[in-house]
Amino acid sequence: MTKVSILHARYSAGLLAIVVLLGGFVCGGEPSDFLPRGSFNPLLRASDPPGTVGQTRLLGRGPVVGYYQPVAITGPKGVQFALPSGNGMTLPTERLEAGFLIGSVYRFHITQIPGALGVELFPTVEVIDRTYPPQHLATQYPIEIQLDEEDFRTAIAGRMVTRVIYLEDPQTAIPVQQTSKTNVPFEVSQFQDPLAVADEYGRPVAIVRIGSLFPPRQKSLLPEFFFGYPQWAPFPGASVASSANIDNIPSEIK
Repeated sequence: MTKVSILHARYSAGLLAIVVLLGGFVCGGEPSDFLPRGSFNPLLRASDPPGTVGQTRLLGRGPVVGYYQPVAITGPKGVQFALPSGNGMTLPTERLEAGFLIGSVYRFHITQIPGALGVELFPTVEVIDRTYPPQHLATQYPIEIQLDEEDFRTAIAGRMVTRVIYLEDPQTAIPVQQTSKTNVPFEVSQFQDPLAVADEYGRPVAIVRIGSLFPPRQKSLLPEFFFGYPQWAPFPGASVASSANIDNIPSEIK
């Protein structure tokens, strides 16, 4: 199953409008200098190995190398999310908030799934581009990733779910504020590449892949399963911060 998810129209159109006005102050250049328009991933597909698309983006223009992009992951009421930290997982939370490095792949933990208590899932999220909020407001405008029960049921049944999160093109976006109920993903057929479809509608910023893989029993294989435990940064005051054991919080997250 492949899905193309959309960020809030209010957020995408408003944020991009602000960037146009403040781009020189925040980033030292016009966003158009390093924000491609149209199908800018013609040689890349959502089915490429995790990390391929993000690592390719690091070779492009713009301040993306070493940037911790704020991301917020939510699901149906009661679902719990956690991230690897040190020798274990962070405290479970219904809203996972963290800053992820562009190009890295992060595997997170899902529990308390409705209708499947006791079942655990270990999806991945790959941030392939960043957003450009006003300075020091990055955590107020994270990339919102909303997962639903259908995603979980499909993965538990042994099928792969791929979500591409994209930022709407402000020139074509419907100027209507969306909520968690109206902001629903739309599905593409198995013969379509969701990354290419997202390119047509806006600018892809993240890829989420949900399958049924489970951590290996051999501890020596865990680093490979968790993609080398890439560094991530907690939001100040977020529940994962208390168990993250990360002292140096990047300036964009503060």
